[in-house]
Amino acid sequence: MTDPLIQQRLDRLAGSSFRARFHLGAKEQAILRDKGAEVIRRHAHELIGARLAPAAPRKDGKQTPWRGHPVFVAQHATATCCRSCLARWHEIPCGRELTAAEQEYVVEMIMGWMEREIKV
Repeated sequence: MTDPLIQQRLDRLAGSSFRARFHLGAKEQAILRDKGAEVIRRHAHELIGARLAPAAPRKDGKQTPWRGHPVFVAQHATATCCRSCLARWHEIPCGRELTAAEQEYVVEMIMGWMEREIKV
């Protein structure tokens, strides 16, 4: 990962006492290790497309579980868990469907965080 914007945002999020509390548990680490980064990236695309990309996501603000999949943990760590967090931390407005570029940005944030997490 080399995108400076992603790196800058991840650094800023790491400075948040709330966001910095999130880490992959043993279950999520095992999923990441067993499935591999490319499968997890595909899962991230699918989850973001279904749960975050719609203009008015179902149960917005509560649609992302706290545990169970590495993408879920990463979403909370990167403030890509709901539309209000996306607006606050990433300047992506609520009330409209995410563009393909915005969805890709969210996936890159998630994968970038996981890359940092497994190096810790």
